Amino acid sequence: MPKKALNRGIRLSFMIVTLFITSMISAIADAQEAPPIFGDITINQKFSPDPLTVRGMSGGSVPGKKVAGRAETATGPCTGFVDQAPDHKLQLTSKFDYLKLQVESPEDTIIIIKGPGGTWCNDDFQGKNPGIVGEWLKGTYQIWVGSYKKGKYFPYTLKITEVK
Repeated sequence: MPKKALNRGIRLSFMIVTLFITSMISAIADAQEAPPIFGDITINQKFSPDPLTVRGMSGGSVPGKKVAGRAETATGPCTGFVDQAPDHKLQLTSKFDYLKLQVESPEDTIIIIKGPGGTWCNDDFQGKNPGIVGEWLKGTYQIWVGSYKKGKYFPYTLKITEVK
C-alpha cells in the first residue's frame, strides 16, 4: 500500500474516532442537563438550583375531582383527568414561607396537590398552565399533573421555586 494512501486512511480513521467521541460527550452532557422524568423531589429552604425542574406526561382517565375528593378548592377547580397514582412526590424537610409550583406545557393542563394541611387544585394559573403558590408546611406532598381532556397526554415541566 502506498504511503500516501496509508496516511490518508489513518487521518480519516482519526477524524471518525474524534467525531464519535465528540458526539458521545455532547450526548452525555445533554442528558445530564435535562431534568428528570417523573422524579420524586426532596428539598429544604434555599435549595439549589432554583428553579428546580422535573418533567413528565400529563393526563389520565381518572377525573381530577375523584382524586382530589372534591370539585373545587380555595386555589381553583379540580378539573381534568389524571392517573390514579401521583406523578411526583415532593418532600419538604422544613416549612416554606413561600414556595411556587408551576406547570409549563404546550397544552391545557391541571394540577392536584395533596399534603399536610389539605388538597389544592388549579387549572389556569398562568394562561393554560396551572400552579400553586403560598406557604407550605413540612411534609410529603403528592402531585398529579393532568390534562383537561380525558385520555390526552402532553409533555410538561414542573418548576419549583422560592423566588417571588
